[in-house]
Amino acid sequence: MGLQFLFMDDNAPYHCTVAAEQLLESEDIERMDWPARSPDLNHIEHVWDFLDRRLAARTLPPVTIRELRLALQDEWAAKPQQLIDTLILSMDRRCKTCLLFRGDHIPY
Repeated sequence: MGLQFLFMDDNAPYHCTVAAEQLLESEDIERMDWPARSPDLNHIEHVWDFLDRRLAARTLPPVTIRELRLALQDEWAAKPQQLIDTLILSMDRRCKTCLLFRGDHIPY
């Protein structure tokens, strides 16, 4: 990953186990300091929100697990790359805002 690589997780309890810590240490992976209540830094939450809105906009929403899986795969394949690019490019601003609010919830 290179010298500039930082591992981001969400401070979930299972990410902070002794086994997880040992694995990161054994691989020489540096963990990013992560405020416990900062979903704004977690890009996947924004992607899930996008997918949720796309599923809700369908004229025939999925009703079975199989239909949901297929619908999610279709929407994932159709998502604009610009969505991901924008999220990545917004990380600097998100980190600065998170620091400003000292890791607390960011009101919008």
